[in-house]
Amino acid sequence: MLQRTNLHLLFAFFIFCSFWTLHVVVSDPQTHLVSRFCNPYDALQVSNISMFDENRNATFRDIRNQISGQNKYFATAQQANGGNSVATLFQCRNYLTIADCVACFDSAAVKILSSCAAGSPGGFVVYDGCFLRYDASNSFFLETTPSINSVACGNQTVDGEVTAFDSTAQQALTNLQTTTPTTTGFFTATKMQVPNNNNQTIYAFAQCIGTITQNLCLSCLNAAYSNLQTCFPNSDGRAYANACFMRYSTTSFFPPNQTFHILQPLIKKGSNNKGAIIGVVGGVAFVLVLLALLAWIKRPKRHERPVPRGDISGVSKLKGPTIFSYGELKIATKSFSEENKLGEGGFGAVYKGTLKNGKVVAVKKLTLRQSKKVDEEFESEVKLISNVHHRNLIRLLGCCSKGDKRILIYEYMKNTSLDKFLFGKNRGSLNWKQRYEILLGTARGLAYLHEEFHVCIIHRDIKTNNILLDDDLQPRIADFGLARFLPDEKSHLSTKFAGTLGYTAPEYAIHGKLSEKADIYSYGVVVLEIISGQQSGKLNMHGDSEGAFLLQTAWKLYERGSHIELVDDTLDPNEYNTEEVKRIIEIGLLCTQASAELRPSMSEVIVLLQGNGLLENMRPTMPILIETN
Repeated sequence: MLQRTNLHLLFAFFIFCSFWTLHVVVSDPQTHLVSRFCNPYDALQVSNISMFDENRNATFRDIRNQISGQNKYFATAQQANGGNSVATLFQCRNYLTIADCVACFDSAAVKILSSCAAGSPGGFVVYDGCFLRYDASNSFFLETTPSINSVACGNQTVDGEVTAFDSTAQQALTNLQTTTPTTTGFFTATKMQVPNNNNQTIYAFAQCIGTITQNLCLSCLNAAYSNLQTCFPNSDGRAYANACFMRYSTTSFFPPNQTFHILQPLIKKGSNNKGAIIGVVGGVAFVLVLLALLAWIKRPKRHERPVPRGDISGVSKLKGPTIFSYGELKIATKSFSEENKLGEGGFGAVYKGTLKNGKVVAVKKLTLRQSKKVDEEFESEVKLISNVHHRNLIRLLGCCSKGDKRILIYEYMKNTSLDKFLFGKNRGSLNWKQRYEILLGTARGLAYLHEEFHVCIIHRDIKTNNILLDDDLQPRIADFGLARFLPDEKSHLSTKFAGTLGYTAPEYAIHGKLSEKADIYSYGVVVLEIISGQQSGKLNMHGDSEGAFLLQTAWKLYERGSHIELVDDTLDPNEYNTEEVKRIIEIGLLCTQASAELRPSMSEVIVLLQGNGLLENMRPTMPILIETN
């Protein structure tokens, strides 16, 4: 993650205000290919092709372990067995999450391995999100631009005033050029508004590798800056070299909270920049006054109640949920009528509601434990949940507390939940591509809860009816963050464990041992349900003399090597690749292993689902099976 600097309160306030116009960037490993290259075979460098390739693969494994295990964004590795030395360097953009960083590495590794012939003494891949290079010599660790030095320009010209755009883009890149070599970690992200150009914004990022000096970083970025001049007035451009990467775009490609404010480092440069600084500070002051004036004009009158906003931005972790009155929710749901009731689950009943501004929402009346502690913790927990924003998680729009009533207001999903499409009235309507996207999207949502939000959130209740589908049939995980408030009789904990495992991990069901690996177990069960179209907790016949629960069936088929038989018979065999489906079944079994420690993390699951992981080196062990006789 990019480091935040201690900015003056004025500038911090300006950044906060500017969040009004930011676009939220969703999780993405950014594997758009910018460039790739493989060195031709050279017998002087590679005397033993097999040994060289083994050494290269060993460095790849070493680097992947460094990224995932040590949360690194930059790593090097060397291997010299048999006299065939290999040096490898990897760097991903610091605005990515570790999960996306690992995914970008895996894509780059696969690209190199599939592109470069056996014994190729060197090769590199440049993606938007990362850079991977290996060579028979480690001398490139200290190189800046000699062998890799190029530019890739977008193919669209900007709209509006070209001169203003060019000038602003050059200024943004110049600022990065100046700031990045002096910043810890050699990376900087910034954005600048193009004056009088329809609120157009330029987003820019620069980065140098960690094995070079500050002067070499500056030298590399000077070359990158010069190369990018050829891209103007195109809307985006990327310059890359041995030791650095620089990019600009009119589309935000990094999260808004990753912007590094470059004003303070420029001030430190001294009097040479005084004129520019005075102008910038004056402009900032003017914008602040203007924003304050607009806020005063648009403030709600005292006799008016502000209408809850339909689109709530997730840029501030400190923002609390919108507070609704019980009366307006009662009107919105027609007094919580049966005709408006969407369903009922462990957390309570859900109703369709229409707010005064016409926005349709889902209103959930919670059934919670009644205690003073619950009342005290509920407000802070809801505030936390309201700041969880990810494209695969249901967004909490607001809440209401009246007496012993606790109500949450969520986005409305007209397609309801996944179980309706697998086991209910819409059974058989999901094709393989849609099912795969649901699997991947759900994994991304869980990875965000476990690894990417500023606190780890364990869902505790992952199942198909807690996975909602939006208009595009993309998954949205619901009911996260509230499981610990459930009444005792509705919680997962039980001192006596019998029957099918269902969705609940054995260590949680039997011993009450809770970790994110309990969610991963539940996710594995969901994987098997999505592929089979069968419910986990129901006894089914699969051609055997006796019935078996889904997990038992899947494991028995896997042991025989015939787990493709698990596939839902409503799926068209021409729509899916048999080996891909078998691989995903194995991922589901990896997630449901009896030992929680052996289950992969959700970020690892994402890599495996995308076909970038080395699944052949991972074999699932037997889950805990409950006999049915």
